[in-house]
Amino acid sequence: MTKYPMTVQGARALEEELAHLTKVVRPKLSQDIGTARELGDLKENAEYHAAREQQGMVEARIRDIEGRLQNSVVIDVTTIEHTGKVIFGSTVEIANVETDESVTYQIVGEDEADVKQGKLSVSSPIARALIGKLEGDAVGVKTPSGLVEYEIVEVRHI
Repeated sequence: MTKYPMTVQGARALEEELAHLTKVVRPKLSQDIGTARELGDLKENAEYHAAREQQGMVEARIRDIEGRLQNSVVIDVTTIEHTGKVIFGSTVEIANVETDESVTYQIVGEDEADVKQGKLSVSSPIARALIGKLEGDAVGVKTPSGLVEYEIVEVRHI
C-alpha cells in the first residue's frame, strides 16, 4: 500500500475539504436530486442527470481524500532537529549560480504542491535534487533547457 507523505498543513487542508464535501456539498446535491426528481420524467430531465453526475464526482473525491488520509504519513518538520539538511517539509532558499537569482520553496506532498505558492512536490526534479543535501551545497538540476546549478542558501524548519 502506498504511503503519502504530507505536511501538517496539507493534512489539515484535506480534512477541511473532506468536511466541506461531506457536510455541505453532499447534502445539497441530495436535495438537488430530490428537487429534480419532482420535475417528472427522469429520461429527459437534464437537471437530474447533471446533479447525479456531480454527485458521482463528489463521492469519488471523498473516497480519494479518505484513502489519502488513511495512507498518509504526516510529517511535522518543526519537531525534527535542524541539521541544515534538506528534508521533506523543510523550506529551502536556493540561488541560481549563474544569475544569482534566489527563490524559496517548501518541499511538500503531491496533493499540496503549488509552485505559485512556493510549494514543490517531493517528486519534482528540483525537490529530488535537493533532498539530502546541506546548506552551502551546489546542486545540479536537469531542465528542458539544460543543466541548471543552484546553491542551497538556507534550510528552515517552519
